[in-house]
Amino acid sequence: MGILNATPDSFFANSRVSNLDMTVAKAGQMLADGATFLDIGGYSTRPGAPEVTEQEELNRVLPVIEAVAQAYPEALISVDTFRAKVAEEAVKRGAHIINDVSGGTLDEAMFETVGKLGVPYILMHMRGTPQTMASMTEYPNGLVEELISYFVEKIAQLRALGVKDILLDPGFGFAKTIDQNYFLLSHLRHLEMLELPLLIGLSRKGMIYKPLQIKPEDALAGTIVANTLALLNGADVLRVHDVQEAAQAIQLVHKTITA
Repeated sequence: MGILNATPDSFFANSRVSNLDMTVAKAGQMLADGATFLDIGGYSTRPGAPEVTEQEELNRVLPVIEAVAQAYPEALISVDTFRAKVAEEAVKRGAHIINDVSGGTLDEAMFETVGKLGVPYILMHMRGTPQTMASMTEYPNGLVEELISYFVEKIAQLRALGVKDILLDPGFGFAKTIDQNYFLLSHLRHLEMLELPLLIGLSRKGMIYKPLQIKPEDALAGTIVANTLALLNGADVLRVHDVQEAAQAIQLVHKTITA
């Protein structure tokens, strides 16, 4: 899954696109490099990110989705939003998948909207909001155990509303410390009991560049290592800024595990 940020403040500057032509060209390059999905978002969810109004988010993502869908009708487009109205309008304009970082917690209409639209849904684990999540990292019953309980409850709610296709995202970097992120990475296979595909987003995140004392721009090598570990621990989809390198990692890991 290639990341297309229609935001001016994404934590990784090279993922930002300043005009529609550049965005469409970048989408084409990602598809050529091996992307299966394109994830388009207009609200940065980095820790401490500023609020964005619903109208501003719509203004950012809808033209991009329309342009990419028109240029590459074969592309599978995901809209990265926690707002039901943005999700609904995005699907009308050509999006196929809803990627909700809040797991339905920030808009009570989201689950019902997904059921009505009949599209696949990416269910992520997060606590609080992008502005508060960094202070919500206590898991008295165990991190993995609480993630499983969270997913079981949310999956049941989605199934009751008729949602058939669900992917799970454990939410690396969302309401988790760096050490918790690595614990989760090493225990990913515990989530296989839920019998749903795992989408993993590690690309150039703080859990990679902060321990190495580098910038996100210098974190490609670390990202490849983290993605490789995720693949070996059961990841099914990688959400990345650098599609070509991720596709190469997938190819080599696949050769290893099928040898």
